[in-house]
Amino acid sequence: MTVSFDRVPCTVVTGFLGAGKTTLIRNVLERANGKRIAIIVNEFGDVGIDGEILRNCGIEGCADDDVLELANGCICCTVADDFVPALDKILSREPRVDHILIETSGLALPKPLVQAFNWPNVKNRVTVDGVVAVVDGPALAEGKVATDMEALERQRAADESLDHDDPVEEVFEDQVACADLIILSKADLLDEQALARAKGAMAGHLSDAVKVVHGMNGNVDPSVLLGLGFAVENDIENRKTHHDGVLDHEHDDFDTFVVELPAIASPDELARKVALAAEAENVLRLKGFAHVEGKPMRLLVQAVGPRVTHHYDRPWKADEAPSTRLVVIGLKGLDRAAVEKLLAA
Repeated sequence: MTVSFDRVPCTVVTGFLGAGKTTLIRNVLERANGKRIAIIVNEFGDVGIDGEILRNCGIEGCADDDVLELANGCICCTVADDFVPALDKILSREPRVDHILIETSGLALPKPLVQAFNWPNVKNRVTVDGVVAVVDGPALAEGKVATDMEALERQRAADESLDHDDPVEEVFEDQVACADLIILSKADLLDEQALARAKGAMAGHLSDAVKVVHGMNGNVDPSVLLGLGFAVENDIENRKTHHDGVLDHEHDDFDTFVVELPAIASPDELARKVALAAEAENVLRLKGFAHVEGKPMRLLVQAVGPRVTHHYDRPWKADEAPSTRLVVIGLKGLDRAAVEKLLAA
């Protein structure tokens, strides 16, 4: 498949917590050889961890605005409100970026993200150069999908915005099924028999055309990862996953919009309004940030139905205007005006 040179290539890097995604991306940055690379980090749970690791990596040229963090929710679920603006910011930069790396959350499903590259306001500007799945070699050799399964489950439990509760084994299989390249991490810790067991764990979910590259401490030549030229968005429907038939109609069944409010006086009062809106108007999920009067910290707000949580996650940056911006998700036909009235009351 030939990729248009007018579109910026994007590489999607997927894989579970602890597999080595961030280490791999850091290695790519270190060996970029002048290539202008932008990064989008999609994180669950504690905000900013992977982004801070990359931002503070000490690599020349790895500036603050090279890393755009999309927190709180699968990238496929927040794509309308976070992903496209992130792309807009990246694509508006001069000189133009050469490549975009997207690090998904460990629990994210890659197929909906790739499908989003067919959206009208996306497809003419960027293309999916390839999907790279980073898998944990020692874990697979032991019959697991991650070294620390308890940490993986804690990550799942901590994220109230996660919209699928599939077994982690199925999520792993979906990640592998969508991959154009597999990075088998920590391969230096495995003997030949363990390597065979690790590769065997992927058998049946991996196309014969997909290559498995051994990774040691993230040390993989960027030329192996970048420039694959697959235009994956054109082929993604042929990559069968556990969620086919659900994903195709997922975004057609929901309404999503953003409510912007002035500074709030009380986090608890905002939580009460969110819970009321969820009960009265059947809001399924709400997530976003709020400006609390007199507070230098940004308030992170998340809700699943009437269950609302909030905490201060970081100070407002010097170059950003404190604001209150909430993403609301509900079933098709959600009464936007009624929700906005309840939240602004």
